Amino acid sequence: MLNNLPQVTKNLLILNVLFFLATLFLESQGINLIGKFGAHYVNSPLFEPFQVVTHFFMHANFIHIFFNMWIFIMLGGYLERIWGPKRFFLFYLVSAFGAFALFNAMGVYEIESLKSQIMAEGHSIREINQFTQLTNNEAINEYLVKINTPMVGASGAIFGVMAAFAILFPNTEFRLYFAIPVKAKYFVGAYILFEVYQSYLNNSGDSTAHLAHVGGAIAGAILVLFWRKKDRGNFW
Repeated sequence: MLNNLPQVTKNLLILNVLFFLATLFLESQGINLIGKFGAHYVNSPLFEPFQVVTHFFMHANFIHIFFNMWIFIMLGGYLERIWGPKRFFLFYLVSAFGAFALFNAMGVYEIESLKSQIMAEGHSIREINQFTQLTNNEAINEYLVKINTPMVGASGAIFGVMAAFAILFPNTEFRLYFAIPVKAKYFVGAYILFEVYQSYLNNSGDSTAHLAHVGGAIAGAILVLFWRKKDRGNFW
């Protein structure tokens, strides 16, 4: 299968799998690679600049990486064959960075609001940053969860790939549950709207970074529409 994949798609697949295996191995040794390489909010004390890149090679579990890479191989490989490796790799990065940007836009604002609330109650942010357990203060607990929970996964970039595919090949049919034919424009469009809705709900028990998915889709859609207009129909 690897021999049939185009260059960038194959290399990104291998990197994601290697990072996942390293995460599992190091976890068994007591080392939390997700906490180090996952993307924390930029105003979290745990944020490091390299996380902007490393986060989209990290995955939380087997199901997470399996479905991401499955979609990536099917759609990403097709786009790379059309665009070539350089343009496809640029597209992948832009989608991933777009996911990171939108994920941070709301999160940074929420953290700063919580900081203001916590300091107004007379607490020191520097001391709270050292807490390792939750307290009976709701604002402090929410703040601790936000600064300590990283975003991981290639999902943002994958949503960019999905958005691009739906724009370029809107009437291509996917097989939902391997049986029900659904056109790409309907399936991807509905999926993105669902992610927007989930972002709006902002369910505290939901660990999925829905805003990152939306950000990746938006960045990917903007770039592919720009390229299509720039190339005046000779997009591939």
